[in-house]
Amino acid sequence: MRGLLLKDFYMVWKYCKIYLIVVLVFIAVFIVGDNSLYFVFYPCLLAGMIPITLIAYDERSGWESYCKGLPYTGVQIVSAKYIVGLCCQALTLLLTGIAFAARMIYAEKFDIGEFLYFLILVQVISCAASASVLPFLYRFGVEKGRIAYYVMVGLIVAGAFICMNLNQKDVSGGAALTWIPWAVCATGIAVYALSWRLSVVFYRKREG
Repeated sequence: MRGLLLKDFYMVWKYCKIYLIVVLVFIAVFIVGDNSLYFVFYPCLLAGMIPITLIAYDERSGWESYCKGLPYTGVQIVSAKYIVGLCCQALTLLLTGIAFAARMIYAEKFDIGEFLYFLILVQVISCAASASVLPFLYRFGVEKGRIAYYVMVGLIVAGAFICMNLNQKDVSGGAALTWIPWAVCATGIAVYALSWRLSVVFYRKREG
């Protein structure tokens, strides 16, 4: 399992460094410029794309065929992608959280309720971006799975803005958080766990 994770992290460093540059640029624009949450939600979607990119490279390089001769189970192969995805999401959460806090402090409007709500929403978007697509990739392959990704991106972004607007009054002015962000967080965790399980099942069927 550790070997699979090292292989994927090496691939992230080699092929996905441009993602980090884009994330930093968008976060810098958000801090000093436009107040649009698009500049922090887009990095979340990029973080969700990293496992998808890794699977595409695995398929293109023939790694899937080579991996059959190695002592790894289907659960380990699939889990490596989900773990790498969580690590990338955690890094994105850290960077966007720092950016959002810096902007609120600079505007002298720091509110812990709004900040926590923002962090929950960022994490759920990152998880949903990959969780909603990875089972399709393991079931149908990368090319057909990309269609599901583009569809889900639109739904995720729309849902994110709805959640922000829906709870805006409750998280502003120091008000306590309502049940909405916690329900969203619980749903995101459940969806990611279900996606993980489905991907294992689909991978086994496809390889069997």
